[in-house]
Amino acid sequence: MADRIPVIDLAPIISGDPGAKIQVAMELGSAAQTLGFAVVAGHGIDPIIGAELRDAALRFFDLPLEEKLVIRRPKNDQNRGYIPYGEETLVRMAGGSSPPDYKEVFAIGPDNIPDEPYFTGPGSYPSFAPNLWPVAPINLRSCMLAYWEKMEALMRTIAEALAISLSLPGDTFADILDHTHTSQLRLLHYPAVRGDAEPGQLRAGAHTDVGMMTILRNDPVPGGLQIKMRDGGWADAPAVDDSYILNIGDLLMRWSNDRLVSTSHRVVLPPAGADELSRRLSIGFFVGPRYNAMVECLPTCSNPDNPPRYAPISVHDYRTSRFAAGAGDNEPYGLAENGG
Repeated sequence: MADRIPVIDLAPIISGDPGAKIQVAMELGSAAQTLGFAVVAGHGIDPIIGAELRDAALRFFDLPLEEKLVIRRPKNDQNRGYIPYGEETLVRMAGGSSPPDYKEVFAIGPDNIPDEPYFTGPGSYPSFAPNLWPVAPINLRSCMLAYWEKMEALMRTIAEALAISLSLPGDTFADILDHTHTSQLRLLHYPAVRGDAEPGQLRAGAHTDVGMMTILRNDPVPGGLQIKMRDGGWADAPAVDDSYILNIGDLLMRWSNDRLVSTSHRVVLPPAGADELSRRLSIGFFVGPRYNAMVECLPTCSNPDNPPRYAPISVHDYRTSRFAAGAGDNEPYGLAENGG
């Protein structure tokens, strides 16, 4: 089943070849419309950037719990700081219930925020809540910000391709993904399972992502990401060297009038006996457009026989309403916005 998740080479887009750009855009659009997932290669990002961040992240998660809790997430409506085991249950996003996800998280949003009303006014919260940085490891911040910069460029390349695939100008999403975007970078640590998992527990319960799209560095270890296929079965996401997993989020599905699909996915427990080999570190860049953008049907995604299916809503209001469905107050079985 995994061979149904396509690998898309972005190199022709990166190179600027106009004819090849259209062809690759259509390939990416086809994957986004049929499955909502693809592997993207040829992105031009030096793999050492991801490797260095992975190493720094694992050293952070190896710290004693009391040291990590110094930068614990202040409020459940923020994806900032350290989120310990027991505070995320992603299956709740779809109205389900289960034991908490078997993971811990460190998350940031945009850093070095300008002192301007858009970034500091009442409507800016929680999109621009301050980041919390640990004392150790000392290079975690620099590694995360270097990775963030590369993901910003990649998200804009992908957004251009998806716009072209919808018969829209390539810069359709440029203004909502400029320096005002509200994306999040999350380090998702899935420790080795040593027989203490509860019945029905997963590393991350089945869910769709609330944002625009997600770009994930997939760790090739037992007990990884699975995607719900159109036939209802689950397929392992392929771990292709020097590539990223791309999936469409709920916002982009809504913008495209369900033409692009946001697909359920989960992270399963490793098989018995995997032990330390099953420790997993995913790096997820969850693309969020500017918070005051209006999400309404794109002009090429409706016609008299297929009218808009959703009322217009702002990014802020949509994300807030989805999040409120299951958020707690730093108690077990809480909710977060993203996982992978």
